[in-house]
Amino acid sequence: MSTRGIARLAWMAAAFALVVIVFGAFVRLSNAGLSCPDWPTCYGKVTWPNHETDIATANAAFPDRPVESDKAWREQVHRFLAGGLILTTFALAIWTWRRRRDLHGLAAVPFAAAVFILFQALLGMWTVTWKLKPVVVMAHLLGGMTTFALLAYTALRLTIPSIANPRFPIAEKDKLWRLTVVGIGLVAVQIALGGWTSSNYAALACGLDFPTCLGQWWPGNMDFHEAFVLWRGIGVNYEGGVLDGSARIAIQLVHRIGAVLVFGHVAFAVVQRAARHVETRPFAVAIGIALLLQVSLGIANVKLGLPLPIATAHNGVAAALLLSLLALLVRVRAAAR
Repeated sequence: MSTRGIARLAWMAAAFALVVIVFGAFVRLSNAGLSCPDWPTCYGKVTWPNHETDIATANAAFPDRPVESDKAWREQVHRFLAGGLILTTFALAIWTWRRRRDLHGLAAVPFAAAVFILFQALLGMWTVTWKLKPVVVMAHLLGGMTTFALLAYTALRLTIPSIANPRFPIAEKDKLWRLTVVGIGLVAVQIALGGWTSSNYAALACGLDFPTCLGQWWPGNMDFHEAFVLWRGIGVNYEGGVLDGSARIAIQLVHRIGAVLVFGHVAFAVVQRAARHVETRPFAVAIGIALLLQVSLGIANVKLGLPLPIATAHNGVAAALLLSLLALLVRVRAAAR
């Protein structure tokens, strides 16, 4: 397989990872995360109970979790997609490792993705067996985004050429590289906060109020201590959330503050600087579009009461923003190094 062929496989794997992320968000946001109470089967079946006899058998075996066929298929299809992503990632890792001498160290990235995705599978199992424990759900989202980032970075490195213009100052390239790294770090933290908000059912803690929260800029009854307790033991069913309103409001406010910080740095540092140069201007446009769309979707989630299509798209555009920042990083890295 040529390097071009490896690039195509890397893009296919990255696209596959994006599908898994978006479909996983659809499952989580439609409250279908525990619609299959066992793992990796669904009520003991490879697929899910469909016929009346299968449903009756499943209900007898799991009396605490009656079958909801309209939700069970979502969870099991998500598992099938995740299995396909594992196979694709391992295929990419094997091919790149065999061609590692031609890839100048890049083979380590898909290899890391292959190792990481095994831990991601464990997180998927714990999400079910530990009944939507928030720290596990958040880690599962971060794991999916990390897998996507590793695969996308591989594809980008094999696709985006270095800047050939000798007039592009090295100091400027390095400055932009550092700003982009910080931007990626901030986006990663914001994705984690988004996962924590979603897994604790805090997205509508402020009602439909934006930019204020319940009519106030800074509600006085927030409980930040309870809001960010990561470990609360095993055995509790976290479906629907266990926190009271004051803790959920604190989570929502921190997520909003994070959004302001991300927007400020990416818009006024990364995009503004990248837009100055013709070699990086298309990347600045892509980042700017993804950033504005992501902010708009976040506001729409609150104002419209968390509609499923918009909430799902919010996860997908977060991945798109991450991808566009990675593309700029590769473009500048290739030139600066």
